[in-house]
Amino acid sequence: MHLYVVRHGETWANAEQRYLGSLDPALTETGRQQARALARALPAQFDALVVSPRLRALETASILNQELQLAPRIMECFRERDVGVFEGLTQAEARARYPQLWSRNITRQWDAGPTGGESIAEVVERVREGLLELASTYPSHRLLLVAHGFVAKVIRALSKGDFADFYDWQLSNGNLLALEHFQMPSLDAERLRDSLPMP
Repeated sequence: MHLYVVRHGETWANAEQRYLGSLDPALTETGRQQARALARALPAQFDALVVSPRLRALETASILNQELQLAPRIMECFRERDVGVFEGLTQAEARARYPQLWSRNITRQWDAGPTGGESIAEVVERVREGLLELASTYPSHRLLLVAHGFVAKVIRALSKGDFADFYDWQLSNGNLLALEHFQMPSLDAERLRDSLPMP
């Protein structure tokens, strides 16, 4: 399949550089402008539109879909990573409120996450399951997936079978990652974990 991954437009939490996973804010006006600009730059034809259930992704998809006119498929597995007690906080606030968690660099641990949140491994597994379902359902189609920054990082790393630049690479709000001829490599969780830079 040909997979095009969009990160939703800006929200207030993005603008303030706050952790944003399970929180569900709407787009800002800047975020809506980003989505409209991306809509004008998208390739002309898609066979399916897949969307995270978060409001910011749904709003972005709605703007992109004004021309595409596809029936959106909402998939829970592509929601953003839940960062538990860090939700809504800046890095400085998270460091001050939860110094023990922060000292462990907890958001960069493969098998652990902030209290009440998800580990990287848990997000990788659910995103992988979603990708396998898409590959089975749409094997030779062009898909537009509207999701989130961390989800895009996971998809890109899975497509390469390598997490070496996982923390360095970032998809900005309202931008597109194009993965032509996307094929899911076999998941060797231990190898993927070992390719992740040390926290």
